[in-house]
Amino acid sequence: MKKAVILLFLIGLFSCSKKQETTQPIVSSITESVYASGIVKSKDQYQVFANVNGIIEKVLVAEGDTVTMGTPLFYIQQTEQQINVANAAASAQFSDLKSNQEKLRQAQMFMQVAADKMKQDSSLYFRQQEIWKQAIGSKTELELRALNYENAKANYYAAKVTYSDLKRQLQLNDEQAKRTLAVAENKLRDYTVKSAINGIVYSIDKLKGTWVSAQMPLAVVGASDLFVLEMQIDEYDILKIKLQQQVFITMDAYKGEVFEARISKIYPLMNERSKTFLVEAQFTKLPPKLYPNITFEANIVLNSKQKTLLIPRAYLHKDAAVITKDNDTLNVVTGLKDYNNVEILKGITKETVLLKPAL
Repeated sequence: MKKAVILLFLIGLFSCSKKQETTQPIVSSITESVYASGIVKSKDQYQVFANVNGIIEKVLVAEGDTVTMGTPLFYIQQTEQQINVANAAASAQFSDLKSNQEKLRQAQMFMQVAADKMKQDSSLYFRQQEIWKQAIGSKTELELRALNYENAKANYYAAKVTYSDLKRQLQLNDEQAKRTLAVAENKLRDYTVKSAINGIVYSIDKLKGTWVSAQMPLAVVGASDLFVLEMQIDEYDILKIKLQQQVFITMDAYKGEVFEARISKIYPLMNERSKTFLVEAQFTKLPPKLYPNITFEANIVLNSKQKTLLIPRAYLHKDAAVITKDNDTLNVVTGLKDYNNVEILKGITKETVLLKPAL
């Protein structure tokens, strides 16, 4: 008797385990979206770098400080460069064209003396020629006058060239010295690291006395009230993403709340390592408070429909068919899909009872 009862219990248990789940389509709304995760970044957020290598002499700001474009953030030790500037300034002063006018006046005076001598020898030579035409004087005296005139003319042109060359050289020295001073002063400015934007200092990464190079980040600065959402989109989904698409954002910092954003930028180059594309979105309405590097999850809305026929995705057989309660397999045309449901465009009605396909 006991054996019969146990047998009947096992048969009943087996029959229950074999019973398949059923459902019927419903009319509801569906939204197809692409999932992504990412981090919040301050707009124009950037890492601050020095343009020179050296030791930090002074940190001029603290984390959380508000800064404007051009605000000094760090002083790099600049003693050596200050000496270079002083030497360049001394050289510029020595080479200044105004300070060398005496040299020019002296060269000009020599040129004037040579011009006067040429004029005098020219007069004597042509006078001697007139005398010689009247058969007065000697040929030797005429030739001597001619030689003196040629020498005077050569000396004048030599003095003229010397003056011109000196003037050009002094002008060149003056310009080169001023350029050298400008370069030295400009390089000295590189020892003061300044903010490139109006915003907030979010982090200070190097302290006073630290040796830094031009490749070491010193701080992070970004906008105080403007934020962007950076997310990575898989290469299989990137072609579905378009500018101004609606995005729903959830963050651990705001549990239970959903924020709306819009796609604002799509970077066209794929990251070869992660096989993803960087996409940015902007909040349509900012949360009450935000900080950079807060993580978030996003659903980028591709399409949505109201009052359409839906079935659970688990009831879709081989992505293109369903199984009715009579074990008939019907082909269906599907539409939008979300994580749980799939839209049925053709093949069944709201009254069709479906069996859940066996795994």
